[in-house]
Amino acid sequence: MSATRLTAAALIASLAACAVGPDFKRPTPPAATDYGNASSAPTAAVDAATNANDAGSEAQRFVAGMDIPNQWWTLFRSAKLNRLVEQALEGNPNVGAAQAALRQAHELYLAQRTSFFPSVQGNFDGTRSEFPTNTLTSPTVAPSSSYTLYTAQLTLSYAPDIFGATRRQVEIARAQADSARFQLEAAYLTLSSNVVVTAIQEASLRGQILSTERSLQLEHQLTEFVRQQRLLGTASDLDVLAQQSLEAQTAQTLPPLEKQLGQTRDALTALLGQLPADEPAETFRLEELTVPTDLPVSLPSKLVEQRPDVREAEENMHMASAAVGVATADLLPQFAISADLGSSALSLGKLFTPYTQFWDAGASLTQTLFDAGALIHKRRAAYAALDQAGAQYRAAVVLACQNVADTLRALKADADALNASATAERAAKKTFDLAQKQRALGAVSLVTVLNAEQAYNTVALSLVQAQANRYADTAALFQALGGGWWNRREEPHERVGPKGE
Repeated sequence: MSATRLTAAALIASLAACAVGPDFKRPTPPAATDYGNASSAPTAAVDAATNANDAGSEAQRFVAGMDIPNQWWTLFRSAKLNRLVEQALEGNPNVGAAQAALRQAHELYLAQRTSFFPSVQGNFDGTRSEFPTNTLTSPTVAPSSSYTLYTAQLTLSYAPDIFGATRRQVEIARAQADSARFQLEAAYLTLSSNVVVTAIQEASLRGQILSTERSLQLEHQLTEFVRQQRLLGTASDLDVLAQQSLEAQTAQTLPPLEKQLGQTRDALTALLGQLPADEPAETFRLEELTVPTDLPVSLPSKLVEQRPDVREAEENMHMASAAVGVATADLLPQFAISADLGSSALSLGKLFTPYTQFWDAGASLTQTLFDAGALIHKRRAAYAALDQAGAQYRAAVVLACQNVADTLRALKADADALNASATAERAAKKTFDLAQKQRALGAVSLVTVLNAEQAYNTVALSLVQAQANRYADTAALFQALGGGWWNRREEPHERVGPKGE
C-alpha cells in the first residue's frame, strides 16, 4: 500500500472513531421562577404628589421578560453620557487587552484544528564528506575519497485520532475562544456600567456641594447676625461661640466632598483610557439625567444565558470536560504514520533523475506499559478539575441571581427613601416659604428665616443622595441582567492580524 493510501485510510478511520471521555452537556438552567421575596416587592415608584419635577422622581415599573438593549445606557437620555461610554469602549486599555486575548484564543483554536491533517515538511541537505580509503569501500563510483551528496525530500507525519484525543484538544481550544469572548463581553459590561455609575456619582457630588455651599452661606449669615446681637447686648459670647462652631462644622463637610469630586473626575478620565491631564470637558448634574421608567426582570433560567460571567464559567466547565477525554485517550495506544519521498545525487543537476529517487512508509503503535500510575493520576486529576469547574459554575449562577435580587431590593428601598426625602423636602420648602412671608410682615425674626432655609438645604442634600442612589441602582440592575450584549449586531472585535493589517 502506498503512503498516500495509508494516510487516507488512517484519516478516514480517525474521523469515524469515537472520542473517549464525557460529551459535554450544558448545565440545566435553574428551575426557580422568581427571586424570592425580592420578586414580590411592589413596583418601584415615587409618589407623584411629592415633587414630580425632581430628578429621578419618575415612576418605575418592572417588566418581566423585557429584552435589554445593547446600548442600555442611552435610556438615561444624556447625549454627554452616551459620548463618554462610547469613548471609553474605544479607548480603555482593559477592553483592548480583552480584544487581543480573544484574537489570540481564536488563532490558537484555528491552529489546533490543523492537528486533524498530516504534517508535510520539505528538506534540502548538502553534505561534503571524505571516507578512509584504506579501511572502507568507496560509497560512490568516483575515484576521489571526497564527495558531496545532495538530498531533497518530503517528510509526512500523521497521528490518526483513533480515540478522539485530537478532537478533545480542539474542543478545549474552541471553549477557550468562547471563554475569551465572554471575558470581552464582561469587560464591555463592567466598563460601561462603571462609566455610568461614576457619572452619576459626579452628579450627586455636585448637587451635595451646591447644597453644602448654600448651607455654609446661611451659617455665615447667622454668625454675623449673632455677632450684631452681641454688640447690642441681646446675645452672649456663648451664643456667638456656639454659632461659630456650627458654621465651622458645616465648613468641615465641604473639603471631603470636593476631594471626592476631584477623585471621581480622575476615575472617569481613567475609564476613558486617558491621563488626568486629558480630563473630559463633559460634566454631569442629576437634573440632566432621566431615570428609565420600564425596568427588565429576567427569569433565573434566562439570566444564566445573559450573564457573561456565567457563560464564561460554563465554557471553563466545557474545557474541563474535554480535558477528561484527553487524559483518557492518553491511557490508550498511540498511533503514528510517517513517510518519506525524495532524491539523492552527487550533483545538483542529477537530482530527480532516474535511479536517484527513494521513499519509505511506516506506521507505529505505542502503548505505555509502566509509568508508576502517572497517567491514571492525571485522569483522576482531570475529573477533579471537572468537579471544580462545575462547582464554580454553580457559584457563578448563585452570585448572578443574588445580584439581581439585591438590586431589586435596592430599587424598592430607593423608591421608599426618595418618597420620604421628597416629602420632607416639600415640607421644609413650605416651612421656608412661610417663614419668608412672615418675615416680610414682621412676624418672625431673620434668624427664624435663616434656620428654616438651613433646614430646607439639609433635607435637599438628603434628596440629592436619594436621587443618586436610585440612578446608580437602576444602572446596577442592567449590569446584573447582563447588559444586552446579545443584541449587538456586530460580533466582538476579532481582528486577525496586527493593527494596520
